[in-house]
Amino acid sequence: MPIVFAWSLCLSVVVVLLSTIPLTLGRIKAGYSVENMSAPRALFDELPDFGKRAVWCHQNCWESISIHAPACILCLITLPDSNLSLIAAWMHPLLRFLYIGAYVLNIPIARGLIWASGIFTTLVLYKEGISQLM
Repeated sequence: MPIVFAWSLCLSVVVVLLSTIPLTLGRIKAGYSVENMSAPRALFDELPDFGKRAVWCHQNCWESISIHAPACILCLITLPDSNLSLIAAWMHPLLRFLYIGAYVLNIPIARGLIWASGIFTTLVLYKEGISQLM
């Protein structure tokens, strides 16, 4: 089932891209325009609270994909066939999508639990991939 790991990787990248939607909405609400396109980070202090959280969420999404992508590639190479690895591969993009909502809507407990669950799914993929190497 190597296709599952490829889908996990692709869907996780889509989630990173989707995280730009609340970021863009926050910037628009703060008055983002063509005039200030040259320094969008300078607009940070003008962002509404959800916009600031959207910036942090987007940055965290990039951090997450930098850890998850190698796990998916490892599994594409080693081809673990356990149900646990398949479930973890499918769950990661779903959890990361839910994470965006929990972060932007400021639900800290949900955000923390979802973040931890997402990291756990990535760790499962590493464990399963490395087990195949042994």
